[in-house]
Amino acid sequence: MLNLDHLIIEFDKGLRTLFGSARSTRPHPDAHISNAAMAEDEKKLSIALMRVNHSGEISAQALYQGQALTARDPAVQKKLHQAAQEETDHLAWTAQRVHELGGHVSVFNPLWYSGSLAIGALAGLLGDKWNLGFLAETERQVGGHLQGHLQKLPEQDTKSRAVVAQMIADETSHAEMAQKLGGVDLPKPLKLAMQASAKVMTGSSYWA
Repeated sequence: MLNLDHLIIEFDKGLRTLFGSARSTRPHPDAHISNAAMAEDEKKLSIALMRVNHSGEISAQALYQGQALTARDPAVQKKLHQAAQEETDHLAWTAQRVHELGGHVSVFNPLWYSGSLAIGALAGLLGDKWNLGFLAETERQVGGHLQGHLQKLPEQDTKSRAVVAQMIADETSHAEMAQKLGGVDLPKPLKLAMQASAKVMTGSSYWA
């Protein structure tokens, strides 16, 4: 059940997600990899792709927070909070990589955050099996999106590639976790709507 304390805590999390510096609880996957020389167009491509990935992690933070707020089962809430911590790691990794490359994160992040928080809360209100089903489908789609980025990133940008590879492994784990906890398969029209929404976010964040 929602209470004022929980809302205040989540509001604080939102502010820190959008305007603070995320800290990783795990070593950065690219920590021991040196920056490689890249042509200017290659660097711009890496910046754009990693900015999109950062925006995706902003959305993931909000989604998990919204879902945890309205989830009914305490065990599900605990798993959502654990997964959210791993997404915080992703947030720190992608933000650092964007800045290392000389880029900036998306100006649209507050929009992605607020929309994802509302969607996550709604998913939780529908019941845990639908909540988890939505989470599993989201992570599957994110994993596919990251696989595409792994193919597009310049070969010599091994730092960004290491970050994305670890993110793929984590997203796959989150999807499997949601299924094991009882997530149901979503109707196809909903899956298609999620894909269309993701295209808007990725397309906008790629450029700004």
